[in-house]
Amino acid sequence: MLTVRLYRGGNIEEEGFDPARISDLLQERGTLVWLDLEDPTDEELGIIQEEFSLHALAIEDAQHRDQRPKLETYPGHHFLVFYGIELTGEQFRTHEVHAFVGRDHLITLRYDPSFDLDPVLKRWERQIEMTRQGGGYLIYALLDEVVDGYFEVVEGLEDASEAIERALFGDVESASLQQRIFHLKKQLLEVRRLVAPLREVLATLQQDEAIVTEPLRAYYRDVADHVIRVATFLDNIRELTTTALEAHLSQVSNRLNVVMKQVTSWAAIILVPTLIAGYYGMNFRFLPWPLGSPGGPWIAVALMLVSAAALYVVFKRQEWL
Repeated sequence: MLTVRLYRGGNIEEEGFDPARISDLLQERGTLVWLDLEDPTDEELGIIQEEFSLHALAIEDAQHRDQRPKLETYPGHHFLVFYGIELTGEQFRTHEVHAFVGRDHLITLRYDPSFDLDPVLKRWERQIEMTRQGGGYLIYALLDEVVDGYFEVVEGLEDASEAIERALFGDVESASLQQRIFHLKKQLLEVRRLVAPLREVLATLQQDEAIVTEPLRAYYRDVADHVIRVATFLDNIRELTTTALEAHLSQVSNRLNVVMKQVTSWAAIILVPTLIAGYYGMNFRFLPWPLGSPGGPWIAVALMLVSAAALYVVFKRQEWL
């Protein structure tokens, strides 16, 4: 699906026109063209390369999916890769977006599942006069909406972290809790991998004064600050999750120690009577109390009971049982 729009003088002048006109429109002063493609084909990429005079390496880059967030600079334009993130329940999905931005144009390439541009379009329309600043404003509004979505993801991850903390002291199966902790740590690493590189992307983009004009600098600093805050929140949640994992492993170790103490105690209690019984069961001629004595077996049984009771009392006082 292709969408194209022409801005001129801070107004939307035309929409849905033939992309073959773009190269001619860009020759006119004060024009700004936005073009959007969903799941672009190689043929469509060839058309935009010709109409916008894009670098061949940038087009080659746009043909590859699942890249890390980055910014590549070419004569007259920049190529960006970034991701929108959406959290649904305990799962999140990413929306890969590629963008070519220049002083007089913005090209967005969205891949399935496509990032929803409706909030971005409404924002452009609310601040239509800002389109006088060129492609720098369009990409700013898009990045700002993307980064604002990160805060919702962070809130969801914080809720998951707090739920794990509560479960640490609840009646939750150990294996299930450990699986939840590792799942959350994996999500945190994946989200941070998509968020952290945007700091460098924004810093590099702000160095281009043709894109980031003076009126836009404060806006870009605000987006950069939001990225730093999101990365900081993610680091804090990751530290809390690591602490929760250590506490969980400590609990498991403590439970194992308790079980080992109990098993050892009962083994010792059983061992002594067994030793006495084994001793009297030896086929020796001389043993304490004559073999023929009628009280001998009862004395042996009494020794077993007394020794077992004494050991039980000792282990109970030591809180092993």
